[in-house]
Amino acid sequence: MELGLAGQIALITGPAKGMGAAVTRAFAAESCKLALLGRDTAAIAPLAAELRASGSEVVVLGADLTEPSTVDAAVAETLAAFGRIDILVNIAGGSGPIGKTGAETTPGEFDEIIRLNMNGCFHTIRAVLPGMMARRHGKIVNVGGTFGMRGRAGRMAYSASKWGLRGITKSFALEAGPYNINVNNVAPGMVDGPRFREKVCRNMAAKLGISEEDAARRHAEDYALKRVSTDQDVANACLFLASDVSRQITGVDLPVDGGWASL
Repeated sequence: MELGLAGQIALITGPAKGMGAAVTRAFAAESCKLALLGRDTAAIAPLAAELRASGSEVVVLGADLTEPSTVDAAVAETLAAFGRIDILVNIAGGSGPIGKTGAETTPGEFDEIIRLNMNGCFHTIRAVLPGMMARRHGKIVNVGGTFGMRGRAGRMAYSASKWGLRGITKSFALEAGPYNINVNNVAPGMVDGPRFREKVCRNMAAKLGISEEDAARRHAEDYALKRVSTDQDVANACLFLASDVSRQITGVDLPVDGGWASL
């Protein structure tokens, strides 16, 4: 299926590694022009060089997503470089305290993850919307998480931030819809990769006295499809929602989790 993304201008936050890098490569493979935004531009530089070597047009922008003035400046730089922004993909985020109950979570820990996972997306959406509304075209894809759909013991702060992102997504979808702008939320479950293997599986293995491979299999057993998602699965969902193939879909939560959050 032809997605029709060639030549589109995509602003992507959190592109440096893992899922963010996979999503960025997927948009580059569709011949999008890319503005890559993050606080640590040195971490983004190797990926940007790789993509430029493959023929992609890429600019790298530094910004602290929790500071609206730096986000506004990065959006202005993107417009100066490319003239418009067609697609915004919000991937940047944090995990917050892990293994702490809500009562054990400190106010500082709670505020920090809310500020990053909710305020960061709010700032980028607010910055790109005027241009999209003026042109009556745009696609906004937020990357949330399934813990923001079912909640999770020991992850209260993170779950709260992702529940909040769903509200941001749906409200902006209603407000931007009349301007032909789609706003959606991709909700990954566990995604196979270094963090899953080295943190999640390792912690479970140590706790239960099993191997890390057995821990990975236990996670897979929780899902209807009996497998853990890959970062490419998440990238494919982002491409779909950023394209006109999904033109009649807005305000939705799309779990990419092999069947866990919605079953």
